[in-house]
Amino acid sequence: MKVQVLTTPGCSNCIILEKILDQLGIRYDLIDVTEKPEYLEKYPIFTAPGLVIDGKLEFTGIPKKEDLKKKFS
Repeated sequence: MKVQVLTTPGCSNCIILEKILDQLGIRYDLIDVTEKPEYLEKYPIFTAPGLVIDGKLEFTGIPKKEDLKKKFS
Protein backbone atom coordinates (compact mmCIF):
# COMPACT_ATOMS: atom_id res chain seq x y z
CA MET A 1 0.00 0.00 0.00
CA LYS A 2 1.40 3.37 -1.03
CA VAL A 3 0.42 6.32 1.16
CA GLN A 4 1.18 9.95 0.35
CA VAL A 5 0.43 13.08 2.35
CA LEU A 6 0.04 16.16 0.17
CA THR A 7 1.25 19.08 2.23
CA THR A 8 2.10 22.78 2.08
CA PRO A 9 4.74 24.71 4.04
CA GLY A 10 3.63 25.64 7.56
CA CYS A 11 0.48 23.49 7.40
CA SER A 12 -0.55 22.78 10.99
CA ASN A 13 -3.28 20.34 9.91
CA CYS A 14 -0.66 18.37 7.97
CA ILE A 15 1.37 17.92 11.16
CA ILE A 16 -1.73 16.60 12.95
CA LEU A 17 -2.36 14.07 10.16
CA GLU A 18 1.29 12.97 10.24
CA LYS A 19 1.06 12.37 14.00
CA ILE A 20 -2.11 10.29 13.59
CA LEU A 21 -0.50 8.19 10.84
CA ASP A 22 2.60 7.75 13.02
CA GLN A 23 0.42 6.59 15.93
CA LEU A 24 -1.25 4.05 13.65
CA GLY A 25 2.14 2.84 12.39
CA ILE A 26 1.36 3.83 8.79
CA ARG A 27 4.33 4.56 6.55
CA TYR A 28 3.86 7.48 4.18
CA ASP A 29 5.67 9.88 1.87
CA LEU A 30 5.35 13.63 2.30
CA ILE A 31 4.75 15.54 -0.93
CA ASP A 32 5.10 19.34 -0.80
CA VAL A 33 2.68 20.49 -3.50
CA THR A 34 4.37 23.89 -3.73
CA GLU A 35 7.51 22.10 -4.93
CA LYS A 36 5.64 19.52 -7.03
CA PRO A 37 2.60 21.31 -8.52
CA GLU A 38 1.92 18.38 -10.83
CA TYR A 39 0.33 16.69 -7.79
CA LEU A 40 -2.26 19.48 -7.65
CA GLU A 41 -3.14 18.80 -11.27
CA LYS A 42 -3.66 15.12 -10.50
CA TYR A 43 -5.28 15.62 -7.08
CA PRO A 44 -7.07 19.00 -6.99
CA ILE A 45 -7.11 19.62 -3.25
CA PHE A 46 -8.35 22.95 -1.95
CA THR A 47 -7.41 22.22 1.64
CA ALA A 48 -4.20 20.65 2.84
CA PRO A 49 -3.48 17.98 3.76
CA GLY A 50 -4.60 15.57 1.12
CA LEU A 51 -4.24 11.85 1.80
CA VAL A 52 -3.60 9.67 -1.23
CA ILE A 53 -3.80 5.89 -0.85
CA ASP A 54 -2.69 3.73 -3.77
CA GLY A 55 -3.10 6.59 -6.24
CA LYS A 56 -6.57 7.65 -5.05
CA LEU A 57 -7.32 10.83 -3.11
CA GLU A 58 -9.15 9.48 -0.05
CA PHE A 59 -9.27 12.45 2.34
CA THR A 60 -8.71 16.20 2.41
CA GLY A 61 -8.22 18.02 5.68
CA ILE A 62 -7.93 15.97 8.86
CA PRO A 63 -9.86 12.70 8.75
CA LYS A 64 -11.16 11.12 11.94
CA LYS A 65 -8.79 8.57 13.41
CA GLU A 66 -11.55 5.94 13.25
CA ASP A 67 -12.03 6.57 9.52
CA LEU A 68 -8.29 6.17 8.96
CA LYS A 69 -8.24 2.91 10.92
CA LYS A 70 -11.03 1.56 8.69
CA LYS A 71 -9.09 2.49 5.54
CA PHE A 72 -5.98 0.67 6.73
CA SER A 73 -7.56 -2.39 8.35
